Amino acid sequence: MDFSLSYNPIDIKNWRTEMKSKSISLVLGIIFAFSMAGCGQSATTESKEVQTSETQNAQTKQKGSQEQAETTAENAEAADDAESINVYIGGSIFDSSMDPVKGFMSYGYPFVNEALIQADTNSEYVADLATDWEVSEDALTYTFNLREGVTFSDGTPFTAEDVVFTYEEVQKNQANNENVDLTKLKSVEADGDYKVIFTLNECYSPFLDTVAMLQIVPSDSYNSETFDTAPIGTGAYKVAQYDTNQQIILQINDSYWGGTPDIEQVNIISMDQDTAYSNAVSGQLDVVMVGSTYINETIDSMTLHKLETMDVRNVSLPTLTEQVMKDSQGNEYNVGNNVTSDIAVRKALSIGINRQEIIDNAFNGEGKPAVNFTDNLPWASTDDYEDNQVDEAKKILEDAGWTDADGDGIREKGDLKCSFDLIAPGNDEDRYKLATALAENAKNLGIEINVRNESWDVAVVEENTTPIVWGWGQFSPTVIYSTYDSEMFLEAQYANVTGYTNADCDAAIEKAFAASNQADANAAWKEAQAIGDSEYPYLYLVNIEHSYFVKDNLDISEATQIPHPHGHGSPIICNLKDWVLN
Repeated sequence: MDFSLSYNPIDIKNWRTEMKSKSISLVLGIIFAFSMAGCGQSATTESKEVQTSETQNAQTKQKGSQEQAETTAENAEAADDAESINVYIGGSIFDSSMDPVKGFMSYGYPFVNEALIQADTNSEYVADLATDWEVSEDALTYTFNLREGVTFSDGTPFTAEDVVFTYEEVQKNQANNENVDLTKLKSVEADGDYKVIFTLNECYSPFLDTVAMLQIVPSDSYNSETFDTAPIGTGAYKVAQYDTNQQIILQINDSYWGGTPDIEQVNIISMDQDTAYSNAVSGQLDVVMVGSTYINETIDSMTLHKLETMDVRNVSLPTLTEQVMKDSQGNEYNVGNNVTSDIAVRKALSIGINRQEIIDNAFNGEGKPAVNFTDNLPWASTDDYEDNQVDEAKKILEDAGWTDADGDGIREKGDLKCSFDLIAPGNDEDRYKLATALAENAKNLGIEINVRNESWDVAVVEENTTPIVWGWGQFSPTVIYSTYDSEMFLEAQYANVTGYTNADCDAAIEKAFAASNQADANAAWKEAQAIGDSEYPYLYLVNIEHSYFVKDNLDISEATQIPHPHGHGSPIICNLKDWVLN
């Protein structure tokens, strides 16, 4: 799909009107069922259905829609008075198992299952299922006191046994959970019913990040198969119904220890973003995640909310020259890029582009210019530098031998053009627009960037040779290890794709891991970033905002929204228990 850099507002409105008409004609029966219950009013426990993924063919979709409409209409006759909302928060929540043992919600959104601790609005860790904790002087023992009087949604009590079971289950099945790494955990033991002691086999400063990422499951009723779609937890909500790639219906967990949420039922709907916007316009959604294309639009009875994130878009710039290299298993890979391997090109791009202009052109001005990670993380670098230094960038290129001898606007060094491909992966419209805006801006420096819209499968094959638009953002500093440490190159997918190698950077990362206190760890993480960033293996562009249209009668409690990690829309439900329907 070809996404243009800019849009004609009149064309967009005509296109959306057409999209809305098509969407409504396809799901007329379903939307009628929605209307019978009304957003935020009476709702069936079977949830109101909306249009499913556009990847299904129209005939199947229409037939399925009619069948769903008939079923929902029958259920509507028996509707209770439960308050219910319909939300579209992207599709990533449907992409994998809902089992915490397999890594579900490892960024920490405790709506069904909960972890021992959780991040607060300042990106600091606070109590959740644990009331407090302490770390031994040698940083090898972590002791957590647990909250008493907590029960799972099936009525069984929460105790230390469940914590031990959860961690040991992940350890036994570590290959099934790439998000929570417990390889540094030597043992986990219960000391009575409400105390848990973790012992590490070596200092590992991000262990609290790990604890915050692993939500607890009940030892008595855990089932690896059923928990994929029907997990049992201690959170404010429970999964009442799961329809693959269609909807997840959440209802209040009557056993929840933290008080009764205001909203009795939340229906998380799966659909493509354009259809979601159309359904929001026609009044069928209470929350809809939108990309930058829509942020200047208006929807009756809805308000656009732009929420703070730690979600940064950047471009990997391979630092090696083109060659064949082997990983630790002897597998051979093509690596490197003869243009971006020149630090002059990487630095010229970093200081010479105009990030604000790129953001204005790509995202209608949404987001903040970024030259590194965001400053709402205690371990992230806050170093800064000015961009749009066009003359200085040109001088750097010329001093390195990149000149435009033939006058075609593209620099060259000998027979090598200062030109490279840039992949915008996954049919992501915003990434494509960002890549295209960057390419346009780089022309001012005499650098040609050829943007390609490719699948993730293609991107993975080329990740060590071709620059790619990435999205990063998480509470754990281990992202620094995976993106900068030389030992990660060729050893894991998405890890150190630039082939960056610097012994001092590696040493700083090792020092960060081994630190016995958080202050020393944060200082070492920042040192590693300073070393790595000085060689520009990544071209940071923008700290994006996550934007959602929200019904005016729905309060999503922005005061308790944590800074959103990279989560494709789902982070908004981080504080679902605090939402209020007026």
